[in-house]
Amino acid sequence: MEIAIIGGGAAGFFAAITAKENHPEANVVIFEKSKDILAKVKISGGGRCNVTNGCSSIKELAEAYPRGGNALKRAFRTFDNKDTMQWFESRGVPLVTQDDNCVFPLSQNSQSIIDFFQEQTSKLKIKIELETGIKTIKKSGNQLQLGFIGGKVPTRTFDKVIVATGGSPKREGFAWLEKLNHKIEDPVPSLFTFKMPDEPVAELMGIVVENTLVSIQGTNLKSEGPLLITHWGMSGPAILKLSALGARVLSDKNYNFKIQVNWTNVRNQDAVITQLNSLMRAHPKKILANVRPYSLPERLWSYLLEKSELPTNKKWGEIGKTGLNKLVNVLTNDVYSAKGKTQFKDEFVTCGGVSLESINFNTMQSKVCENLYFAGEVMDIDGITGGYNFQAAWTTAFIAAKLN
Repeated sequence: MEIAIIGGGAAGFFAAITAKENHPEANVVIFEKSKDILAKVKISGGGRCNVTNGCSSIKELAEAYPRGGNALKRAFRTFDNKDTMQWFESRGVPLVTQDDNCVFPLSQNSQSIIDFFQEQTSKLKIKIELETGIKTIKKSGNQLQLGFIGGKVPTRTFDKVIVATGGSPKREGFAWLEKLNHKIEDPVPSLFTFKMPDEPVAELMGIVVENTLVSIQGTNLKSEGPLLITHWGMSGPAILKLSALGARVLSDKNYNFKIQVNWTNVRNQDAVITQLNSLMRAHPKKILANVRPYSLPERLWSYLLEKSELPTNKKWGEIGKTGLNKLVNVLTNDVYSAKGKTQFKDEFVTCGGVSLESINFNTMQSKVCENLYFAGEVMDIDGITGGYNFQAAWTTAFIAAKLN
């Protein structure tokens, strides 16, 4: 059996290795259009490779995907994050789970994953052909004929083909698959940070608030977690999750929207009022600057007091009902204008791609082209930050590589 894997990234290598293990007699070849393999693996997790997430249940795992979560929930019953960890560790790649459940190689270096994949493909005699992009796929009886970009390589025919090319920033990147009558969902960016060019809060760059609630005004989009103030606006897990949840909505808004920040991470406003009243009674003669509620960073607290029109040297016992209301409002409903987005580090994630309507998720086989399979981000699947996008790649590649 002749098997082609299109794409030399995480999903492609995982699919190739698993396909060869499932079908030892097969000839497996990986086609990669660029000069480099596993480029995204190398830069992910700040160069450490966030292999997966250590969350405890399939339900929790599936909830991390704004698109594809329901389909993946079924797929995770076949191969989930615990299976991923066992898969790597049983093959000699020790892993470590951080307090935030992000899972990394014990070496804390993505090169460990890259070296492992290269060793496995060499051991299994899987061929890797670089600078070999695919232009067309055509049915040829029960086989599939691949046409190559540039025409330097003649067409080649395979029994099974797994597409693991990753996302594309433009719809044209999926044209060759659309020609086979696959439904394509328009790609838009996911996992990005918010630009706030007109907001003075950017002067507080470097500040991290560990527990926040954030939402997009006029929508039901909301998330929580650490928020990082940057020189261009806001980032951090809470913002990145919000960007993923609202990828299409924010694209439709042309990335001009208002974000509401609750710096207390307390949903009940009455509870915040009670907390501030307690501070007023306990510290009536202390100045506002010296008693910070919710362990807020000093510079942020001073900024919020200024925004509330309350002098930092005013005493807690002197702020009165009006001052209290201003403080509660700025702590629980602080509004900022976002105008644009910034790519998160060097990572690039899109939502969109081949619609799940065109794929049998039990096998990852195309519904419109027999013997053609999909794995990874080429499909309309994307997760929030934290190892989830790699997990989707491993799971879908594992199922596709059965070649059922």
